[in-house]
Order: sequence, then structure tokens, then C-alpha cells
Amino acid sequence: MKKFTTSVSQETAFTVSQLNRQIQQLLEASLPWILVEGEISNLAKPSSGHWYFSLKDDKAQIRCAMFKGKNAAVRFKPKDGDMVRLRARVTFYGPRGDCQLSVEGMESAGEGALQQAFERLKNNLQAEGLFAPEHKKPLPTKPERIAIITSPVGAAVRDMIIAFRRRFPLTELTILPSLVQGQDAAKNILRQLQRADGSGHFDAIILGRGGGSLEDLWSFNDETLARAIFAANTPIVSAVGHETDFTISDFIADVRAATPTAAAELLSPDRNQLIRQIEQQEKQLVRRMSRILEQCQQQLDFMTKRIRHPKERIEQQQNQLEQLKRRLQQSMQRKVLEQQTQTANLAHRLERNSPTRRIDQDRQKLKDIDARLARALSNTLTNKQTAFARIIDKLNLVSPLNTLARGYAIASKDKQVIRSVKDVEKGDAISVRVQDGIISCDVTDR
Repeated sequence: MKKFTTSVSQETAFTVSQLNRQIQQLLEASLPWILVEGEISNLAKPSSGHWYFSLKDDKAQIRCAMFKGKNAAVRFKPKDGDMVRLRARVTFYGPRGDCQLSVEGMESAGEGALQQAFERLKNNLQAEGLFAPEHKKPLPTKPERIAIITSPVGAAVRDMIIAFRRRFPLTELTILPSLVQGQDAAKNILRQLQRADGSGHFDAIILGRGGGSLEDLWSFNDETLARAIFAANTPIVSAVGHETDFTISDFIADVRAATPTAAAELLSPDRNQLIRQIEQQEKQLVRRMSRILEQCQQQLDFMTKRIRHPKERIEQQQNQLEQLKRRLQQSMQRKVLEQQTQTANLAHRLERNSPTRRIDQDRQKLKDIDARLARALSNTLTNKQTAFARIIDKLNLVSPLNTLARGYAIASKDKQVIRSVKDVEKGDAISVRVQDGIISCDVTDR
């Protein structure tokens, strides 16, 4: 029998820890990142927030761990039996000699094909120009009637209703119930969209639902629905899922809202801001009324200066006008103070009281003032006419004609009054003026 010898005793032997460390280095160096598909089993979710499970197929399985910071990004709730696709690193736990996957990302195994279909439809519609900004319709600034196409139950519709009621409760909301998930959801949404748009009754339409996985949101990636959104005459807001979720309806709608609540905020004016606008308009109205009154006062001043009155009467009228001016200014100041203290109830007061009423009252006051001024002018003119008549009477008393009426006569020669006998000679022709005519005479003696 031949004797064999070995040199094992001359080679360096690994310790178990050295061997496991070598295996770990080789595995992690050769397989840094991998994509692997399989079925979840033995899923455990302890209070630490980490997930521990096995990934298996019909022939093998491997342990997996997905830590809290990573599993928070998973958009669905995994359970035993789910087919998933994992992005993971191969790790080797030396103390136990176990090989496992450290999972960085997880998606439903069906989402890969759905994502490809999503990208393919998105690229086709974008190439046709359906996403172009020039096709987007602007949203109305103060819509009165809004249609909401969504599930009638759930948080999304409740959040939108609450947001509208909080911001602008006058908006008329019409909930058009529809499936938002499942095989017939896209047809339901399409039917309600065509119904709302065809009615011509609504100022805007919201397509909304809460968040979910790509499969949950797939009805909003329907090509027929996308083309109907593009062809709609009514502005459409897409509010599907959470801020990180995107669907075809988001790209083709006129506006994409990050959440259903954000859609409600886009289409509802801020009530507080409207109140501030009303207050500003009130101040502008007061200023305009003040300018109108000032112009009227200036016109009165101008007319007063043009009318020629006795000095005393003019001063009296000017004093009255100054008093009226001060009264008007004080009245306006009081009115402004009252308006400032009542701004909280402005919206209701504007409905009950028209500003034209105050203007009409002020105009009536101006008419009354004009009437009083006209009466005063008339009385002054009458007094002056009476005084003038008295002066005429006084002039008549000293008039030569009145002297002639008492029996006196005026003699003249060559139209010169004869004041002395020296002014005539014997034989001169003279004229004698009496009350009712002229007598021609000859001088026979002097």
C-alpha cells in the first residue's frame, strides 16, 4: 500500500471569524446593488419601525431587513404573499454566518410594467403637444360653481369641502361621485367629466383622490381620459394623490395641485383678503366723495365771486359759505371715523346701505343752499330797487321841470338862458319855456 503525505500542516488556517469576514468582503464587493423579485413571507414589523421578512420563490428564500428610514418611502402596505421588487445590498452577518439583503427600496412587482406603460403614454402625449403651456386654460379668479369628481367617501372629498367652506363658503360645490380605483374607475371618471363639461354650468372642475400606489392611481393614467381632459372647455384642476405622486392627468390638466386640499385653495379666494379689498375700496369711495364735495364748494366759491353784490351782503354770504364748508368737513370727518370703526360689519352694511343715498342727500343739501342763496339775492335786489326809486323821487324834487310846473318860466335867447335884462336888446326874439311848451316873443322894452 502506497503511503500518501499532505502539507496541510504547513498552510495557514482561517478562523471562523476570518472566514466569515472574507465571505462578507467578497459578497459585498461583487454584489454592491441588485434588483431582486420575489414573494414576501414571515413579515414582522416590531415597535422599532424596522421591517424583517423573507423573500422567496418556489425553490429558495433569503432573509431581508428594511430599516425605518427606508420603509417610510414605500407607497403601499406590504403583507405576506405580496410579489415585490427590491433594490438592496447583499450583506453577510459574520457572528451568525447569515447572508441577508439590506433593502433600500421596495415597489410592487407589477409597478415595473405599469411604470413603463406610464412613461410610454406620457412621452407619446408630450410629443403630440398635449402638455404644451399654450393649451392651458387660466383658472377663474372667483369661481361661483365648481364640480368635484371624486369618491363620495374618504378624506379627499372631506378635505376639499372643509377648505372651501373655510376660505369662501359662497362657492357652490357639486360632488359628482365616481370610482377612483379599479377596473371601471377610468370609465366612471370620463363619464362624469363629459357630463360636467357638457353642461356648461361649472366655472372649473376638480379631478381628485387621495394618495396610493401606482396601481391605485392607474385610472388617472388612462389615455381616453387624458384626451377628454385636453378637449374639455372647462378649466380642469388635477389633484390626485400626494405631492410626490404624478399621473397623466396632472400633466394634461390646466393646473396640477399637489393635494386635493391645495386644489380647493387654488379655486377659492381668501375671504380675509376680500374683506381687506372691500375696506380699501371704502376708503377710496370716501376720498372720491370728499373730492366731489370740494369741487362743488370750489364752484360755489367761484360763482359767489362772479356775482356782484353790495360789499356787506357779499361778506355775509362768504361767512355763511365758510360755515357750511366747515360743517361739511366736520360731517365728512365724522362719517370717516364711523366708517373706520365699523369695518368689521362692512360687507353686511354695504348690502343694506347704498353710497348713492349719501351722495343724493349731500346733493339735496347743495340744492337747498343754492335756493337759499337765490332767495337772498332776490331780496337784496328788491331792496336796492326800492332805494333807487327813492333816489329818483328825490331827484325829481329838485328838477327844473317841477319848478316850471309851479308857474315859473325859463326865457332863452339863441338857446342861452337869459339871466339878466342886460342879456337882451329891444327888438330881440326870445323863447319862453313853460310847463307844457315854448312861447316865441319879441322884446318891446327893456
